[in-house]
Amino acid sequence: MDSMEHSTTQMGESKKEITETSAGHMMAPSDPDNPLNWPLHRRIYVSAVAFAFAFVVAFGATCYTAGISDVVKRFDVSMTTAILGLSLYLLGIAFAPITTPHLSERLGRSVVYLISLPVFGLFLVGAGASHNFATLAACRFFAGFFGGPCLVLIEGTFADVWSTDATVTYYSFLSLAAYVGTGAGPLVGGFVVAAKGWRWTQWVTVMLALAAYLLGLGMPETYQRSIMRRRAVRRGLPPVKLAKAGSGETLQEMLQVTLFSPLKMLVTEPIVIGTSLYLGFNFALIFSFFIAVPVVLEATYGFDIREVGLAFIAAIVGALLACFTSALIDRLTTPRLLKRSHNGMIDLEHRLYPAMIGGFGILASLFWIGWTASPRFRWASPVLGTFLYVWGNVSVLNSAVPYLFDAYPPAGTLSALTAAASCRLVLAAALPLVIIQMFQGLTGAWALSTFGFISAALLPLPWILFKLGVTLRARSKYNHGIMAMEERISGRKGSEIQSTGDMSAGTQAV
Repeated sequence: MDSMEHSTTQMGESKKEITETSAGHMMAPSDPDNPLNWPLHRRIYVSAVAFAFAFVVAFGATCYTAGISDVVKRFDVSMTTAILGLSLYLLGIAFAPITTPHLSERLGRSVVYLISLPVFGLFLVGAGASHNFATLAACRFFAGFFGGPCLVLIEGTFADVWSTDATVTYYSFLSLAAYVGTGAGPLVGGFVVAAKGWRWTQWVTVMLALAAYLLGLGMPETYQRSIMRRRAVRRGLPPVKLAKAGSGETLQEMLQVTLFSPLKMLVTEPIVIGTSLYLGFNFALIFSFFIAVPVVLEATYGFDIREVGLAFIAAIVGALLACFTSALIDRLTTPRLLKRSHNGMIDLEHRLYPAMIGGFGILASLFWIGWTASPRFRWASPVLGTFLYVWGNVSVLNSAVPYLFDAYPPAGTLSALTAAASCRLVLAAALPLVIIQMFQGLTGAWALSTFGFISAALLPLPWILFKLGVTLRARSKYNHGIMAMEERISGRKGSEIQSTGDMSAGTQAV
């Protein structure tokens, strides 16, 4: 009898707890099922799985580029046509920020992870086995389409298990999945193509996907709304009543949040316009490097395909250094700014320091590479310039996306991030298709100088946002007044933002 009474009381307390926390979208801070309260080893495991899944999808994008010359010969197509294998892959990923929030809201993150990666792998199998270019192109597109959610979900997963007090720091580490993955693609692909041919760029990616999938089989659910739903079912309680999902519930609401509102913000919101332009330009250019760098190194210095791949070690080191410097800046500036603050809050604009510094690296590197990639200079010069470019690029990304994440209240955050993520992926898919023509028509020096002039025009954007960001945020129709801003800056938005599903950076992705 005592045991039955204890069970009844425990069930009543659990039901009360679920009811209380669901009203605010979130689990109680003291709830042991809250991912923020999980043991450190469990949170590290979840992060490692998310990292591995995102790494594989990013790797699959650029590993293909090592075999483009073989694709041209095998299918008797032009270089531009062969580049479609990269561009269509990126275009497929561009749909992920639009669709993934709605899937994870209804299914949870773990289910989406464990479904998308195997389907991604199946389409890569189709690409590797293709006997005509049309099949190869279609399979590459759908590989990107189904692999994209892994790149989108990583940011939401990290936000689930790590405190928002270290937004810039943990974003620095999660961005490594995309940048190290893209850098490792041609590095590994060069040796694979030299030994086995272009088809093995797909087979190797499938093998990595299988290894990541086996690692992730034990991945627990981290999305708190899904945890609460499943816990209620497990305990035999009535369906938990949650507040309306930020990603929308009806088809009309879903289209509004991740399609119509992002398009509108791209032409009406200065913050979204500025960050999308800057990130889009940098993202498009870095994927063009995976096409242009092999051409330059092979034609100018006589590199073979394996040596070209080794040159991309500079890109990986640049990404690693950028993440270190971004995290270091965050750790050094935050305590000092808090001491100077009168209300314990820091303006979001202080997150832009890495972008303000990194922009100079981007600008300098473009002219550096353009005018030293010639027989008069050693091969190390343009390779070091690539290192500087990637360092600047990742530095901008590591601060601009966290800034955009908190620049709007929950109702506008998902739309803003979707706009920026899809925009930069579409641009990244487009620019590689014309980069060879630019190098041939303008010469490499003037092609990169043209990009340098564009970079110079975009360089002031982080500085302008730093100066005017508070005013622009206050004037935005998506904002709800000073109290909403203060809540976001003080960190309380971290508990609300989970209700919007997945905050797609992108990457967040690639």
